[in-house]
Amino acid sequence: MTGNHQQLLQLTYIRFVILFGQCCAIAFALLYLHIDIHPWPLGLALVLLSLLNFMTYARLHSPWPVTQPEFFTQLIADAIIYGFILYQSGGGTNPFIFMLLIPLIITVMTLSSRYIWMMAITVTSIYGSLLVYYVPVIPIMSEHRHSLPELFNIHMLGMWLNFILTVIVITYFIVRINRALQRQQQHLIEEREAKVHHQQILALGTMAAGTAHELGTPLSTMRVILHEMEIDPTLSDEQKEDIGILQQQVQICADKLKQLARSVAEEKNSEKTSLVTTFLDEVLEQWKITRPEVTYSASIQEDLPPDLRNTTALRQAILNLLNNAADACPDHIDITLCWDTVAIWLTIRDYGAGLPIEQANKLGQPFISTKGKGLGIGLFLTSTTLAHYDGEVKLYPAQGKGTMTEVRLSRRAVHG
Repeated sequence: MTGNHQQLLQLTYIRFVILFGQCCAIAFALLYLHIDIHPWPLGLALVLLSLLNFMTYARLHSPWPVTQPEFFTQLIADAIIYGFILYQSGGGTNPFIFMLLIPLIITVMTLSSRYIWMMAITVTSIYGSLLVYYVPVIPIMSEHRHSLPELFNIHMLGMWLNFILTVIVITYFIVRINRALQRQQQHLIEEREAKVHHQQILALGTMAAGTAHELGTPLSTMRVILHEMEIDPTLSDEQKEDIGILQQQVQICADKLKQLARSVAEEKNSEKTSLVTTFLDEVLEQWKITRPEVTYSASIQEDLPPDLRNTTALRQAILNLLNNAADACPDHIDITLCWDTVAIWLTIRDYGAGLPIEQANKLGQPFISTKGKGLGIGLFLTSTTLAHYDGEVKLYPAQGKGTMTEVRLSRRAVHG
């Protein structure tokens, strides 16, 4: 629900407080102070305010957004009804005259400047009129000399009650309105950050497409040169083995570029559902081909594994994290896979230099890297991919030495 929906809801609560306070004040004036007021016009005004409030509460359940003109109209109606109540109960001499400030305060906090000025003019005009036109609540009787002190005492009591009511309204409801506005502002900030995030992803995708096209030529040249070097009869067996490894790496790069060039539709059609253990086995097998120097141990939960949407994007995201661990220290990487009824957990522990404290909060942002040779986009893309599966990745220093990488995937999001 957009617009001023939350503010209008808070206004209905404020009206309930006003209705309760005015009913108590009228009953106190009639039964205890024996003030000469006309209860029927006041009762009619309170009934009208109650009907307006119930209609407003019912309107809030409709799908239509609450616009500023509609919200301002509601506040104007409140000011007019408050003015009529004050007219029937002493006008400007009524200690509850400051009740007219409530619509103005709400307008100042929620609406634009033109509505603020219109409301200020309205409540000022009503206040000025009530100084001249009103129904007196206590007739002046000259034969009772103590009537003026009594009137002053009653007025002071009313001022005290009005002060209590004003404090309640401002402290509770206005603060709640302010918090609702802050939540809306935070939501706008998050949407703005998400938009920037998507723009960064688009820019990286555009650069990746251009890079994939440009790298095709040098890879083809490297493949030809390596083939010519391979058939050289003067090479030793060790040199031929090194050339074979280079050819394998060049072929992996070429396959990656072909994979990168695939369309979104082809990627969608290539999705499959597999057990999470099968998914991890495939990732580790691919990882061993590209990083043959790595040694690791894998610990996997033994009960029945859940299903997983086995996509290229998700595999690449996990590969990025494994490569980060291998870059930190290729020896003795600990990999743990477990799950519960809600999520799947994958932890990767390396024994490298550890996570720099000054960069811990910045990891996951584009072009922020802990490696001197890194571009700083691997973890950014990984975090974005995992967020698509309602997941997240966290990095924190491991006990003793190294870094612990923790991946959480929602089973509801990754289930095939």
